[in-house]
Amino acid sequence: MASKKRKAPCDECDAPAEAHAEPTTPTAPKPNHNVPHHVPKPHFGCATEASIAKADRYFRDLYRCEPDFKKLAAQDPDFAVWVKKGGKLNFSDAAAFMQLTKTLLKADFGLKIELPDDRLCPPVTNRHNYILWLKELMDTTSYEQPGGKLCGLDVGTGASCIYPLLGAVQRPWNFVATDIDAKSLVYARKNVELNGLDKQIRVMERKASDSLVPLDDISVQSIDFVMMNPPFYESEDELKQSAENKSQPPNSACTGAPVEMICEGGEVGHVGRMLKESLILRDKVRWYTTMVGKASSLNALVGQLRENNIDNFAVTEFTQGKTRRWALGWSFAPMRPADHVARGINAGSWENLVPPLTKQDVLKLPVGNEVGPFIELILVLMGSLELISWTWDMEASRGVGRARQNVWSRSWRRKKLREMPRETPDASAAVAPKSQATDSEECRLGFAIAVQVGTDKTIFSVNWLEGHDQPLFVALADFLRGRLGRLVQERHAQENRDGIEG
Repeated sequence: MASKKRKAPCDECDAPAEAHAEPTTPTAPKPNHNVPHHVPKPHFGCATEASIAKADRYFRDLYRCEPDFKKLAAQDPDFAVWVKKGGKLNFSDAAAFMQLTKTLLKADFGLKIELPDDRLCPPVTNRHNYILWLKELMDTTSYEQPGGKLCGLDVGTGASCIYPLLGAVQRPWNFVATDIDAKSLVYARKNVELNGLDKQIRVMERKASDSLVPLDDISVQSIDFVMMNPPFYESEDELKQSAENKSQPPNSACTGAPVEMICEGGEVGHVGRMLKESLILRDKVRWYTTMVGKASSLNALVGQLRENNIDNFAVTEFTQGKTRRWALGWSFAPMRPADHVARGINAGSWENLVPPLTKQDVLKLPVGNEVGPFIELILVLMGSLELISWTWDMEASRGVGRARQNVWSRSWRRKKLREMPRETPDASAAVAPKSQATDSEECRLGFAIAVQVGTDKTIFSVNWLEGHDQPLFVALADFLRGRLGRLVQERHAQENRDGIEG
């Protein structure tokens, strides 16, 4: 009997190719043989941290420069017919714009879609920006490594179902995609099937009167995120008035149906509905997020968050060409997003719209200064505190800790001294036992201390990772700033003494 020939190994791991012939988990996508060779092919069942990082870099860098229409035309004959001399494209031509969307999805993501002429054709770069931001939002609000399996809900997915498609090819994410429009639902299901992603994406019909976040109807107790791109306008008159007020023609053709463009209360009303639902569901959803089309809407919605005492939120701006959009997210959970995610707009002109900073620099050392003693001091300080947990990664020069209260304050240290047993003749060598915190205790502050070595200076910083108590985070930063600054002064004093003696 002839021996069976072993197939070539998987690009992302050492497993044989047959290991990926059939999905082995509910989130594993079907093989997509139409994916261009340069697009990372995710085998999420065996993806490593390095392969996830490599794919993320590819997707993050896709549209740092505007797409090269000449190059795309050379790759795709269907697109070439719409490209004029000089590599120009008539964006006001609905057919040309639709072909651009199809070509970009195929060339950059290995995705195929079909769209009707009378429904919205999504601009790929703008939609991709939302997914990039969402990935960073989820990554920076978890102690887990990036790239894990998550479940999201796309409210009003549209005929393209573009957000779930983009998300599912970049991460091992499951989606429930909802819509109230029968025609959009037909195309959305077709697009999921065209790309072999029916194991990851479930398309679900809803009614206009139904809740936007139907956890009970999709039979889950909780979900990782909700995303939405709501209709901008609250009436046809407002839509027409907006078009008339523009001094120049729109940047691209709009083929949207009224059901996609208009809703009661416009985008503020629609997002307001989700906010009301979130006040009941609370942390059953880790992050509630939405696209916002108007700056006035963003102002109103951030105001509503503050009125409801929601202190954990994120705001960012997407700029692609002449188009500006914003994204807003909020959470009842304690994990705080990184500043570049939560404050992704110009804080100078939008200071009233952004949440508090989650990073403070506590020491800057000029290049040439020895770093080791300062790291040793940090390890001694953290080791002396009654933290729930503390770990230090020597290779990354980064430590992560969790505290149940302000255990670094003077009052806390004085209290601990009073609680120490008094010295007795038989217990002169006794050491007061350090109370042990456990992971089951409530965490009021999660933090990271990081050391970043640059070409001209070394920066020690503390990052707020978890909790709702901003003053507690500020107190920790002040404590570290004071102790590290004291060490700087002591070292300078010693150098001066050595210089005098020399």
